[in-house]
Amino acid sequence: MKNELVVKDNILINASYNLELTEQRLILLSIVRARETGQGITADSKLQIYAGDYMYHYKVDRHAAYKALKEAALNLFERQFSFKEEHENTGKMGTVKSRWVSRIKYIDELAILEVTFSPDVVPLITRLEKHFTSYKLKQVSQLTSKYAIRLYEILIAWREIGKTPVINLADFRAQLGLEVTEYTAMNNFKKRVLEPALDQINKLTDITVEYDQFKDGRVISGIQFKLKLKSIPISCDERKDKNTPDLFNGLTEKQINLFAKKLAYDDEFASRYAEAGENYFELEVRLINNLSDSGFISDNMHHLERLGLKM
Repeated sequence: MKNELVVKDNILINASYNLELTEQRLILLSIVRARETGQGITADSKLQIYAGDYMYHYKVDRHAAYKALKEAALNLFERQFSFKEEHENTGKMGTVKSRWVSRIKYIDELAILEVTFSPDVVPLITRLEKHFTSYKLKQVSQLTSKYAIRLYEILIAWREIGKTPVINLADFRAQLGLEVTEYTAMNNFKKRVLEPALDQINKLTDITVEYDQFKDGRVISGIQFKLKLKSIPISCDERKDKNTPDLFNGLTEKQINLFAKKLAYDDEFASRYAEAGENYFELEVRLINNLSDSGFISDNMHHLERLGLKM
C-alpha cells in the first residue's frame, strides 16, 4: 500500500463532530485526493472517490464499497462540525459551526462519489504551516470503530511529546461526537466507547496507548493519555538491488517525522531537493513519505548523519 498522508490543521483535529465510520473513511480518502492533486484545491474543486478506492484501502467487498458511497451521498451533506476561532479584531474566541461539504454527487452507474469541501474545510486541509497533524492513511484503515479513528487522530497529534494534556471529559466527549445524553455513566462510556477504541488502536495502529483518570472531588472530570510509537521496520524499495545488503533495520515513525522536518529546513539539502515553488511544509510532507523508502535513506544517509541520525 502506498503511504498516502492524511494532513489536517490542528483546528480540525480538535473540532467536535459525529461522523459514522463510512463517512469518516470517505472524508479521509477525500483529503488524500485533495493533496494528491499537487495543485491545491478550492471551495469549487470536485474530488472524485471511486468504489475501488474504498475497497482497496479498507479491505471491503464491492457491495460494502457501493453502499458506503451511496449512504455518503444521502447523509454527508447534512453533517456538521464545530471549532473554536479567534475574532481577528478583538482576539475573543467564538464557536464556528460549519458543514464538511458544500456539494456532493453520486454517479450510480460508475460508482463514483464527487465531493466538494466547504469553504471552512479547504484551508484546514491545504494551506497548512506549523500547526498540523499528519499520519498515514493505512494506520486507520483497519479500524472499524468510528470512535477509534477520532481518538487516534487526537492522540497522534501528541506523538512527539508522548502524552496529551489532561483533557476535560466533557470536551473529550464532544470531540468524539457524543451527545450529552449518550453513555452518561462513566462505566458505560468506558465499556462502549473508550475501551473498544483503545483496544483497536493498540492492536491495529502504530501506537500503544494507556490512560489515567482525574477527579474533581468524587467525579471523574478529566483524562490523560500516554502513547508510545511502535518500532516499525521500513519496507524495502521493490526496485532495490536484491544483492545489496540492508544497512539498517529501519526508522521509527518518530525518527521519520523528526528528520523530515530537519531536512526540509536544512539549506544544504533543501536547496538541491526542493521542487520549484515548493514551500517548507510541502517539502516536509513529501519527505515523510520518502523516509519510508530504504533506497531514499541510503542515498541521503550522509545528510541524515550530518543532522544527527545515529544507526
